[in-house]
Parts: sequence; C-alpha cells; structure tokens
Amino acid sequence: MTAPSRGATRFYLGFLLIAILVAGGLSYLASPDPDGLDTVTLSGCTLDDAGEPAAGTCIAQNADEHRLADSPLADYAVGGGEGTVGLAGIVGVIVTLVVAGGLFWLLRTRSSP
Repeated sequence: MTAPSRGATRFYLGFLLIAILVAGGLSYLASPDPDGLDTVTLSGCTLDDAGEPAAGTCIAQNADEHRLADSPLADYAVGGGEGTVGLAGIVGVIVTLVVAGGLFWLLRTRSSP
C-alpha cells in the first residue's frame, strides 16, 4: 500500500476544514426550530405555555418522547446546552468521518503479492 500523495493529503485536509467550518459556523445561521414535522403535528391544537398540546385534536397529542431524547447530541446541541449547536455539528462531522474512514479501511481491497 502506498502513502497518499501530497495533493491527496491537501484535498482531504481541505475537505475536513470546509466540513468543520460549515457544520460549526453555518449551523448558527440555521433555524432554531428546523423540524417542520413538529409544526404540522401541532396544527389543530391549542398549546400551553410550555408549547405542549393542551386542547384540540392534533397528532402531537399521541406523541411520546423519543428513547434517545436525552442522548449527548439530542436537539442539535451538546448535552442539551444552549449555544452548542455548532459544537454538535463539529462532533457529528468528526464521528461521521471516523466511522466512514474505519469502514473504508476495513473494506479496502488489498493488493495481491
């Protein structure tokens, strides 16, 4: 197996830098309520002060909390903290690249001797 060329290394590092900048920087410009499905499921209901359905008929009255709702990256934030959306994006990029890189490494074709 040969080492990657200098151009390939630059490409991968550039890709990583751009992915981290997009995930960490542009996420602050995104909507704080990106889930349109939540809006649709709440239509037809009157909401209480906490934003939960109080009266009416809507799909959201039958909804339960997801089993992973208290996971480290739930609700597009790290540990549920405010202002950590960018950090959650960066962590997501790194985890995705590590998993994908590991799979490519495991499944790579090996040259025959």
